[in-house]
Amino acid sequence: QVQLVESGGGLVQAGGSLRLSCAASGSTSGSYAMGWFRQTPGKAREFVAGISYNGGSTLYGDSVKGRFTISRDNARNTVYLRMNSLKPEDTAVYYCARSLLVAPTTVRLNYAYWGQGTQVTVSS
Repeated sequence: QVQLVESGGGLVQAGGSLRLSCAASGSTSGSYAMGWFRQTPGKAREFVAGISYNGGSTLYGDSVKGRFTISRDNARNTVYLRMNSLKPEDTAVYYCARSLLVAPTTVRLNYAYWGQGTQVTVSS
C-alpha cells in the first residue's frame, strides 16, 4: 500500500519561497520516479516537476523552470519541491504523485498514486 502525504503549503507573498515535502510509505517508494502537479478550480491538473527514482534526472514545467527545484531523499522516503520567486499565478493545490516508471515523465496517466494535496497561496 502506497501512501503519500504532502506538507509545507501555506500563504506567502509574491517573490517569497516555500518548500513542499512529500512523505511516501511503501517499501518500493525509492524505486520509482516521483512528481509534483498542481491544480486550480476549473482547470486540469498541471505537471510541475518530476524526478527519477535515484534523483539523477529531473523535468520541469515551462512555467516553473528556473524557479522551482525538485529533489528527493530516498533514505527518508521524501520528495521535496523548493519554490522560489513565487508568483500569484502559482496559487494552487499541489499534489505529490508516484510514477509507474523510473524516469521522470510529464504524463499524468503514468502516475498511479497521489497524495491529498497541499494548498499554496501567493498574495500580490
